[in-house]
Amino acid sequence: MTATESIPKRSIPPSMILILVIVISGLSQGLLLPVLSIFMEERGISSSVNGMHAAALYIGSFAMSIVAERLLGVAGFKKLLLGGLALVIIALPAFPLISDLKFWLVLRLLVGAGDSAIHFASQLWMLLISPPGQRGRNISIYGMSYGLGFSIGPLGIRLLPYGEWLPFFLLSCLTAMMALLVYNQMPDTRPEKAEPIEGAGKQKYSLIYRLAWFALLPSLLYGYMEAVMNTNFPIYGLRTGLSSGQISTLLPFFGVGGLILQLPLGYLSDRYGRKIVLMSAGVGGGLMFLAVPLCGNSFMGLALLFMGAGGLVGSFFSLGLAYAADILPRNLLPAANVIASFHFNLGSIVGPNLGGAIMDVGSASLLFIILGSSYLVFTASGILFRPKLTKN
Repeated sequence: MTATESIPKRSIPPSMILILVIVISGLSQGLLLPVLSIFMEERGISSSVNGMHAAALYIGSFAMSIVAERLLGVAGFKKLLLGGLALVIIALPAFPLISDLKFWLVLRLLVGAGDSAIHFASQLWMLLISPPGQRGRNISIYGMSYGLGFSIGPLGIRLLPYGEWLPFFLLSCLTAMMALLVYNQMPDTRPEKAEPIEGAGKQKYSLIYRLAWFALLPSLLYGYMEAVMNTNFPIYGLRTGLSSGQISTLLPFFGVGGLILQLPLGYLSDRYGRKIVLMSAGVGGGLMFLAVPLCGNSFMGLALLFMGAGGLVGSFFSLGLAYAADILPRNLLPAANVIASFHFNLGSIVGPNLGGAIMDVGSASLLFIILGSSYLVFTASGILFRPKLTKN
C-alpha cells in the first residue's frame, strides 16, 4: 500500500493519530531543552558549554535525517514512527537517574534521533495525503499540534519541586501510550517510489535547491529560532532578572501565538500564496524579536512580544514545506523533506552555540538582535525568488 491508496477503516483515523503523535513530540522538546538548560545554569556551567551540550539533540536529529528517506522506503511510516517513539521512551526516564554531562550527551542524541524520525514520517505523510488546495490548512493543523505540545512542555518546570524525575517520568508514560496507539491503530503505509528522473542522485538535491531554495529557508530559520528560545532564552531570562517560574510561563506564550495564527496563516497561504504570507510573517516576526531587549525583564511586555512573534513565525517550518510541495514534482518531496530536516537541524545546532557564545563574550541583547535580523534578511531574499509552480 502506498501513502495515497485507500486506508482501511479504523476506530481512530490515522490523521488523528499523527496529530496526537506530533503533540507528544512537541511536548518532549518543549520540556527537555529548558529544563536541562536551567539544571546546567544552576550548577554554574557556562552558557557556551550549555549551548554546545544542547546542540547534541540536534546532532542526533541531523544523523537521523541523513538516513530517514532510506529507512522510510524500507520500513514504511508505521515502523519508522514506532522506532522514533521507542528511542524517546528509552532516553527520557534516564535523564534524572544519572546527573552526568557525558551521559546526558548520549541521551540527547537518542532523543534527537527519535524526534527526527517522528517528524520526518509524520510531516511527509501529511503532505502526501493533502490535496493542493487544502495543503496549507492541513499542514497548519499539523503545525498547531506540534505547537500545542511545545507550549505545554515548559510548564513541566513547575513539577520539579515535587522531584526532578517527575516530568521525565510522566512524559515517558505519555510517549509509551502513544507508541501503543500507533502499533494498534496506524495503517502500514509506504511512500510512492520515485520513477527515474533527470536529476537523480546527487543532482536531485541540486535540482531541488534550484527550484525551491526560498521555500527551504524557513526550516533553517525555524530550527535556529526554536533552539535559541528553548536553550538560550532561559539563561537570558535568569540573567535579566526573571525567575525560573516566569521563564516557564513565558515560553508557552510563544507557542500560544503559533496556535492562534497557524490555521489563519495556512488559509491565507492557500488563498493568496505561500510566498507573500511567509515574507509578511518574516517582517513582523523579525521586528518583534528586535524589540525584545527593549522590554528588559517586563513580564507582560515579553509575553506580548513572544505571542506575536510566535504567531507569525511559528508556522514557518510547515508553510515552507507546503510551499516546496507547490513548487516541486511529487516524487521529489521525500528528498525535499530530507533537506528541510537537514536545515532544521543545522539551524538548531548553530542556534545554541552561537547564542551561548554571544552571551559569554557580548551583550545578551545581541541574542535577539541577530534572531530578528535573520528574519528580515529572509524576507529581503524573497524578492529575488521567482518560482515555477507545479501541479501536485
